Amino acid sequence: MKILVAEDEPQLLRVLTVAMEKSGYEVDPVDNGLKAVEHAKANSYDAIILDIMMPVMDGITALKKIRDSGDKTYILMLTAKAEVDDRVTGLDSGADDYITKPFSLKELLARLRSKERREDDYTPNLLTVGDVTLNVEQQNLASHNSIQLSGPETQLMNYILLNENKELSTEDIFNRVWKNDEDANPEVVWIYVSYLRQKLRSIGSTVKIEGEKGGSYELVK
Repeated sequence: MKILVAEDEPQLLRVLTVAMEKSGYEVDPVDNGLKAVEHAKANSYDAIILDIMMPVMDGITALKKIRDSGDKTYILMLTAKAEVDDRVTGLDSGADDYITKPFSLKELLARLRSKERREDDYTPNLLTVGDVTLNVEQQNLASHNSIQLSGPETQLMNYILLNENKELSTEDIFNRVWKNDEDANPEVVWIYVSYLRQKLRSIGSTVKIEGEKGGSYELVK
């Protein structure tokens, strides 16, 4: 998984980063809420970890801005306070979970592993962007009319729709959609982007996938 972690205590940020990288995760560490918002806007993540008490912009404000942008990424809040109000505020503002400092690294990593196992729980079944709607379960793409998608097409369209307004590199897409296919290579990304472009045109959608072979792709409505 690719994880964004925002924590203003330098030592704790280093410890979290090293622990997650040793567990095989790719980590982007930042030290305030504003940087977290900027990174979340520009990049695709599988999980975001936000400390509540941070300079420049606190974690709750950052959380609200990330959610207001339409980002549905799993978000775990860190707080040094044990009061119920802080937990409720975070959850009401769009957080998926919280953990109270001091916490065990083993517990944090266990929660991330749990999130990996239950990845589908954090992805909506129906996604709508512009004039196009994807039904993930039925593998159906609809606009003025509808069309069935293959499994890889559905996964790719799902990933692109979830990351509207973000540039997704060929490497990011390949690692996310074809991570369990040992026989695939990054060339497959361009092939399936081409398939989806044809199908978007066939259903009369104005939504487009922009980008060139081997580069980055972005959804435009």
